[in-house]
Amino acid sequence: MSSKVYVLDTNVLLQNIQNLYRLSESGQNLIVIPETVLLELEDKKKLPQEIGYQARSFARFLAASKVKEVKHKKGFKVIKLYKDDIKIDLISKDSYNADLEYKYIAESNDKRIIETCEVAQKFYKGQKIIFVSLDIYARAYALFKNIGTETLHDDRDEKPNFEFFRTVEVSSSSFNQMNGKDITDYVEDHQNENFCYEFLAPDGNKQYAIIVNKRILVVEDADFNHLTVKPLNLRQKFLTKAILSNEYDLMVVDAKAGSGKTLLAISGAMRLIDKGLYDKIVYVRNSIESIDKGADVGYLSGNDEKFRIYNMALYDTLEFIAKPKLKNHKNKTKQESIDSKIEELKEQYMIQTLWPGEARGRTLSGAIVIMDEWQNASVNTTQLILSRLDNACMAIMIGSNRQIDNLYLNKFNNGLTEIQKQTKRENEHLKLFAVELTKAVRGKFAEFSEETFENKN
Repeated sequence: MSSKVYVLDTNVLLQNIQNLYRLSESGQNLIVIPETVLLELEDKKKLPQEIGYQARSFARFLAASKVKEVKHKKGFKVIKLYKDDIKIDLISKDSYNADLEYKYIAESNDKRIIETCEVAQKFYKGQKIIFVSLDIYARAYALFKNIGTETLHDDRDEKPNFEFFRTVEVSSSSFNQMNGKDITDYVEDHQNENFCYEFLAPDGNKQYAIIVNKRILVVEDADFNHLTVKPLNLRQKFLTKAILSNEYDLMVVDAKAGSGKTLLAISGAMRLIDKGLYDKIVYVRNSIESIDKGADVGYLSGNDEKFRIYNMALYDTLEFIAKPKLKNHKNKTKQESIDSKIEELKEQYMIQTLWPGEARGRTLSGAIVIMDEWQNASVNTTQLILSRLDNACMAIMIGSNRQIDNLYLNKFNNGLTEIQKQTKRENEHLKLFAVELTKAVRGKFAEFSEETFENKN
């Protein structure tokens, strides 16, 4: 197979630093990074979430690379680097034809990167030059200049169908003896991903259960009697039972907006702490702010302001839990009483918030780690967070592949999907559980929007 020269757009590196290794193919292909890409990555390093993490990852890769030689050519320079078996050329032009206007900075940068592709065509004569970008507009600019283009084709990857919930017919006489038994005694074709069951008898009786290591745990309404927040539908019951059982190491929840996923995760975690099984709750939210405004939130002074503004989903959840616990607010306004109760809950359950970028170098112990909005997390960030947890932790990963805000990820390659894929096989390290919450319970507006828009997407 002949070697190729891949000129990378910024978004390829911001999606996943591993794309360098993937495209290099063990050094067979040359990677070219335009100067403009370096400048964009430098700017993104300041962002607190996924984008910033990937930019900083590339900076560390660059710092660990060695310079082979620097070539000065008429109108441009080439710095040749290598790390492991990856060969990278950095190309900088002395001047660019595209005017760099702040108002149109993204378009100007795209055109400057394409100018670098034209330089590459001249410098690497006889080799196949391919511009790699996730942006269709940038690829269009390249095609106008007769430059070959590719995307990463992640949308062509296989996203398997999951059967987390099954309905099977059994005799109702089996119901009283089922708890604790091996699922294969009742379902011969049981699969690893079948975590939730509805057992349906010919007489119309039903029994529900979750599966742990092929062992049946029957789900009963009495399981939820002591909860402040009780599950409202069957799939919520499956998730709540899974959390309260304390049998699983990692639970992954793909859920519609308004389905109660964050509320159930937090309230279930509180119950386990009440029982003395864990010490604290660590809430990790992986959301994407706009490129221009993201740093405004990330660099607010004071944890309280970060907690309120960035982690509003957590704040709303605690507010929901706090309101029924209020007895009176004689000398306070109602909002002051709610805020005071929220502070009590944060202290009582040692609720901490963690930015993904802050996790490096830390070890979390005795914690229930709730990983929220994980459809916006890359596999790298997923690995980073999970590798921080010791054996005394539980992890609950929640998100929705219907609401991906990260421009560099899709439903085929994000962290949520990757963990879902792991449920199809037996895992010797962790006990996994997965469920899909399919019904909005937030109220009439969520139900209206679901009925109005769901079938159109």
